[in-house]
Amino acid sequence: MQTHQTAPGSHAIPPLPRFLIAVLPVVAVAISGSLVTEPNIPTWYASLQKPSFTPPNWAFPVAWTTLYAMMAYALWRILSLPKGMPGRNAAIATFFVQLVLNGLWSFAFFGAQSPIAGLVVIAALIVAILATIVSFWKLDRAAALLLVPYLAWVAYATALNGTIWQLNG
Repeated sequence: MQTHQTAPGSHAIPPLPRFLIAVLPVVAVAISGSLVTEPNIPTWYASLQKPSFTPPNWAFPVAWTTLYAMMAYALWRILSLPKGMPGRNAAIATFFVQLVLNGLWSFAFFGAQSPIAGLVVIAALIVAILATIVSFWKLDRAAALLLVPYLAWVAYATALNGTIWQLNG
């Protein structure tokens, strides 16, 4: 465990605001994504040709609930670092960029019913997740490692998204 010396006034965000900053935006993205996704699963998504490696529909909420919890905890760890720590603010900003892209994917793929739009967004999302992992690694390796399963799932989702686009284009 790393210990950080802090100058007066450079302490981490207090526990309750830190928790709220880490959890509420992640929950908001999860809920908004679910609201646009759920109605399209039995209709539009069910009508698509999908590759053999498509998981059952029940696997998605299980995976995403776990990944969102890990994402929030990773951000909480970064928010726990002293405010003046070099790279901290940039890492937090990078996290929020990838989180916005995460939410945008649901609107592109399911909301717009566009696998190609989803593919464009998810490609940017992979870059943003990688940037977040790199920026977190410099500050807190555990926080960075918490995002590795997320990167793996999104890489898998990219292959799935791309194949759906090819099969239905």
